[in-house]
Amino acid sequence: TMTIHNEEHIVDVHVRSGVYSSDTIFDYTHGYIATRLFSRNACFIMKIKKEIIPELQEIGRLAFERETMRDLYSPNNVWAQFQAGSSWLGRLKDWVLYGKHIENLCTGLPLY
Repeated sequence: TMTIHNEEHIVDVHVRSGVYSSDTIFDYTHGYIATRLFSRNACFIMKIKKEIIPELQEIGRLAFERETMRDLYSPNNVWAQFQAGSSWLGRLKDWVLYGKHIENLCTGLPLY
């Protein structure tokens, strides 16, 4: 399911697929995407690259275009360079950078 919060510039994507379940937040205000993979008990945070990630106004339309969504979430596409981190200590500057929505999604999990 996808929920678009235009007033907060946030998109929540919830995938319920057994071992492949995940929650993703697109935070356009702070410019980050966070994905929590339940099978790995980890959170992946990446910077939004405007040339790759659709704008907030387009994402609702794209959600209904099955082929586009299949390409967007394809396991063949890699958007991020991983750098391990930790949310256990929850450094304040990191959460200010990522925003409260990503903080709520990822607090207490290893960050990548």
